[in-house]
Amino acid sequence: VSDYEQEQDMEIEALEAILMDDIKEIHSAESGLNTSKRCFLITISPQDDEADESPIPSVQVGLIFSHTEKYPDEIPLLNIISLKGVERRDLQSLKEKLEQEATENLGMAMIYSLVTSTKEWLSERFSQDSGLDAVVDESAKDEIITPHGEAVTVDAFLAWRERYEAELALERAKLMPDSALLMAAAPKEKRLTGRQWFESGRAASKGSSAPAEEEEEDIDFEDDFE
Repeated sequence: VSDYEQEQDMEIEALEAILMDDIKEIHSAESGLNTSKRCFLITISPQDDEADESPIPSVQVGLIFSHTEKYPDEIPLLNIISLKGVERRDLQSLKEKLEQEATENLGMAMIYSLVTSTKEWLSERFSQDSGLDAVVDESAKDEIITPHGEAVTVDAFLAWRERYEAELALERAKLMPDSALLMAAAPKEKRLTGRQWFESGRAASKGSSAPAEEEEEDIDFEDDFE
């Protein structure tokens, strides 16, 4: 066993002890990597947030890796797949970031460091979206117009009712006949009763119609048929 193989085996044991159920060995045909060596899939979610009480992550990726013959003096073979909610362009961006970081860490075991970087990237990438949504929500709240007006008090209501009743009385006065207005304005002792007012009105109408009846001429309709 070469020193490279021994170092690689030790790293796998350490990763399994730390990541436990989040790491599993997969067949090379499932890895998407061009290799016949052992391949592993690590399930990665955003970095734990104490404020986030949801047990189900909104996004999740799978980091697939395989050691090369001279790893860690060579970068490992890497592939990134979306397990939940990550678009292809984001996966490509993340893969390029990890390959760059692997190049900077040549000569030392680096898989766990890449896992940590992936967690941080997921947290930053998708917490920014959440922050943007929060800003949009706040902007929407600001756009809600809250009506403002004079507070209704007892005094204000009574004043309004007094004005309303005065205006209503004025409108009624415009619609009432003059005789009714005179009767309403007359002193109480001189006011006519309803019956007296009605009879006086009926008598007046009879008096005005009597002359008309007297002036009517008798018409002899028999002449028209002779």
